[in-house]
Amino acid sequence: MRREYPDAPIAGVGAVIVNDPPGGQKQVLLIRRAQEPLKGEWSLPGGAVELGETLEAAICREVLEETGLVVETVDIVQAFDRISRDPGGRVRYHYILIDFLCRITGGSLACATDALEARWAADEELDGLTPLTIEVIRNALKMAS
Repeated sequence: MRREYPDAPIAGVGAVIVNDPPGGQKQVLLIRRAQEPLKGEWSLPGGAVELGETLEAAICREVLEETGLVVETVDIVQAFDRISRDPGGRVRYHYILIDFLCRITGGSLACATDALEARWAADEELDGLTPLTIEVIRNALKMAS
C-alpha cells in the first residue's frame, strides 16, 4: 500500500516509553524521524502495522527497529487520525494511530532504521513537538504515575 497519497487510511502505532530515574523526573523517549511524514522532526517511536501483525506486535517491532529497545505494552493511551494535506487540499498522508504506554524489558538504546537521533525528554522539554503528541505524552505520564 502506498503511504503517500494512499487509497485508504493506514493503521499505525506509537510508543510512549517512560523512564522513571530514582530521585528524578519522569522522562519519555523521543526520536527524530529519518523518513516522511514528519522527517527531521522529534516524535514518538512507531510506524505502520504490517499485514497480519497485531497492534502489540507492531509496536514492539517498530520500537526495536528504531531504538534497539525491547518493550512490552502496558495500555492504550489514545487513538486518533493524523491527516496531512498538500497545498492543493489532496490527502498526502492519512494514518489511524494508536499510541501505547510501553515498558522497557531489554535491549539498549541505539538509533536504527527510521530514527536519526533518540533522547530522553522531561515534560518541560517537549517544545517543538506537535500539540497532539504533547497531549498524548502528558496523558501517558499521568497513566504511568
